[in-house]
Amino acid sequence: MKPVAQVLIYSLAALAEIAGCFAFWAWLRLDKSVWWLFPGIASLILFAVLLTFIDAEVAGRAYAAYGGIYIIASLLWLKLAEDFSPDKWDIAGGVLALAGAGIILFGPRG
Repeated sequence: MKPVAQVLIYSLAALAEIAGCFAFWAWLRLDKSVWWLFPGIASLILFAVLLTFIDAEVAGRAYAAYGGIYIIASLLWLKLAEDFSPDKWDIAGGVLALAGAGIILFGPRG
């Protein structure tokens, strides 16, 4: 699988996971209706299915690399969906996590 395709799948998975988890957050912390859970659960199922499309020999490696993509996506969610700007430490941590994900994803395997 080409690197661009893997990054796209990871990005879609991150969006699905964050949206699904936010539905629970909205219900439990923002006093939204229990009906928020239904699209949230569907979104979490989509997240799990998307990760199965990653071309990795073992699930743990796919999940480890996903972590860096998830962190960047979470910071984007923070800004775009919650209108709260990440600070310099959020950004530095995100860049570091993304570098780690890149090493896991694209590092030579022996």
